[in-house]
Amino acid sequence: MLWLLVAVSIWVGPEQSDSAQSNERRVVAHIPGDIIIGALFSVHHQPPADKVHERKCGAVREQYGIQRVEAMMHTLDRINADPLILPNITLGCEIRDSCWHSAVALEQSIEFIRDSLVSSDEAEEWGGGSTMKCADPSATPMRGKKPIVGLIGPGSSSVAIQVQNLLQLFNIPQIAYSATSMDLSDKSLYKYFMRVVPSDAQQARAMVDIVKRYNWSYVSAIHTEGNYGESGMEAFKDMAAKEGICIAHSGKIWSNAGQQSFDRLLERLRAHLPKARVVACFCEGMTVRNILMAMRRQGLVGDFLLIGSDGWADRYDVTDGYVKEAAGGITIKLQSADVKWFDEYYLKLRPENNHRNPWFTEFWQHRFHCRLKGHPQESNKYNRTCSKSLRQQYAQDTKMGFVINAIYSMAYGLHNMQRALCPGYQGLCDAMRPIDGATLLDFLMKTNFTGVSGEGILFDVNGDSPGRYEIMNFKKMGKDYYDYINVGSWDNSGLKIDDDEIWPNKESIIKSVCSEPCDKGQIKVIRKGEVSCCWTCTPCKENEFVFDEYTCRACDLGSWPTDDLTGCDPIPVEYLRWGDPEPIAAVVFACLGLMATFFVTAVFIRFRDTPVVKSSSRELCYIILAGICLGYLCTFSLIAKPHVIHCYLQRLGIGLSPAMSYSALVTKTNRIARILAGSKKKICTKKPRFMSACAQLIIAFLLILLQLGIIVALFLMEPPEVSCVRILPLYPGS
Repeated sequence: MLWLLVAVSIWVGPEQSDSAQSNERRVVAHIPGDIIIGALFSVHHQPPADKVHERKCGAVREQYGIQRVEAMMHTLDRINADPLILPNITLGCEIRDSCWHSAVALEQSIEFIRDSLVSSDEAEEWGGGSTMKCADPSATPMRGKKPIVGLIGPGSSSVAIQVQNLLQLFNIPQIAYSATSMDLSDKSLYKYFMRVVPSDAQQARAMVDIVKRYNWSYVSAIHTEGNYGESGMEAFKDMAAKEGICIAHSGKIWSNAGQQSFDRLLERLRAHLPKARVVACFCEGMTVRNILMAMRRQGLVGDFLLIGSDGWADRYDVTDGYVKEAAGGITIKLQSADVKWFDEYYLKLRPENNHRNPWFTEFWQHRFHCRLKGHPQESNKYNRTCSKSLRQQYAQDTKMGFVINAIYSMAYGLHNMQRALCPGYQGLCDAMRPIDGATLLDFLMKTNFTGVSGEGILFDVNGDSPGRYEIMNFKKMGKDYYDYINVGSWDNSGLKIDDDEIWPNKESIIKSVCSEPCDKGQIKVIRKGEVSCCWTCTPCKENEFVFDEYTCRACDLGSWPTDDLTGCDPIPVEYLRWGDPEPIAAVVFACLGLMATFFVTAVFIRFRDTPVVKSSSRELCYIILAGICLGYLCTFSLIAKPHVIHCYLQRLGIGLSPAMSYSALVTKTNRIARILAGSKKKICTKKPRFMSACAQLIIAFLLILLQLGIIVALFLMEPPEVSCVRILPLYPGS
């Protein structure tokens, strides 16, 4: 195992030539105890881009660094004073600085592992005596250092992954307080990792729900390069695609990238204005701050609305000095109340009464830009006298509750392990000397207790905790005064948000869409090379309805689009109706004709034996009158509602009526012509044939039967039926 440690040390790299920086990395806060818990906090900012190769950390941090160091020390004080947790056992700690940087954190983790592998005798040999000296003279000396049984932190997901890859080789459990990457839920890769915060998958869901609530269908997306931003943004994009949300531009950038890199990122986002005004930012806090600075340089105040992840949350160190650029931003914050007892402890600290925190003096001088004259860590950068109170511009770390819960999780896991392995015994029994990491992990996974804010703390099979978020809005509260306000929450039941707290009215809600919705009767036509949220609206033709948002479909024959153009209705059948003007005129005319016909028929019948009637071929006249009467009666079958019977009557009456009249007239005319032709002869030797009334009737009926036969034949060949005649309009270009 020692050879493995040597190999890892070589992989991390040799010590840098800068001895001062090497000393800074080796400053350790140590509290002795029966059991030692390790911790990695970002006491300093990560190395700037031009100092990464030197692993030279930045300025000291208060919330992410000093406050978390003090939180661990004071939490251990409370645990050690509590007779119900680990009675007769004292918890100690060894705290190192990760600088929010993987290489530095891995180097410090090797120091933890070295303590686990090197015996006390070897430690004395390395230290030149019985005491290991810290490079910093104010750091607490450590006699006979004990190996750590578990690790709290670090804060960054990408750093946590690097550290876990090392710790799990030595079966050392790790409990994170703000590392939320989804990758860390994979127990096949990170068996000894746990966290008191939820996975980024739930946070990504919350961000998508916010974007969806305000119908922002076209947004830009940027993330911090590294595991936290990449895995979170990947989840956001996947969920957004399922909800029909398009990504106008997707970019990534390191938190410590230079100004030019952030300016180029803003220029790419600017190219999609004014359509994509909303920017989903799965970013660490310093990434957001650098984006705000780039907005200031490019004069983009109010052009974008940022949707920030918990890396931003409600941190004032992100927005200080750039409140106008950040105004309107909606952020997600892990649900955690302020810890009042920590404020009481922390605000009483002074350089003269805080000797166990080796970074406190450096922080004090940096915080107040002052100089502690005569102090071993006196800074020459400042000349003013130091303030005596931390209350000035004080804000508690937003993740303080999670840091404390992670420490309590480790304590309760050890407590449950001691009760199980050492029943009836107070203190460490032989079964816990040394503490087995795999056994401790089993007890940690079963830990269940009430957290510092009253919430339930437990772990699922992946070592994750339930997701509960607060929705924050950074807005203008008064003249030149901006602040975060709580506008909602998100949990597994969904999003709850107060729109009135964010927007003065519905009209003030900004738009972030590529194309406006199409009007009624129009479909979306996606332009070539564009995303699905960018389209042009094209109207459907007059006989087409909107089948779906991308397709027009023609109605079947006999139907026509509905008023809302979402379907087709059958076209109402148009036919003559008795109340229409034309049918009324036709009926009146037909009735008058029938009356006249009946009158003439009555006259003929009344005077049927008179010479005038007889000489006019009385029987043929009856046939003519019957044909005329039948013709007038056809008017009623033509006007009646279409029916098969009416169709038969129409074809029968229209064909038979003129046949009857014309047959009688032809027969009558033929008879008269033959009579006149015979009268021209001087001597009539032979009477013309078929001149009798009976013969004339037979001739007329034969002609009528001929027409009737034709009609019947047509009935058989093409039976009458009711059909609709469709008159289609002409369209432009058709």
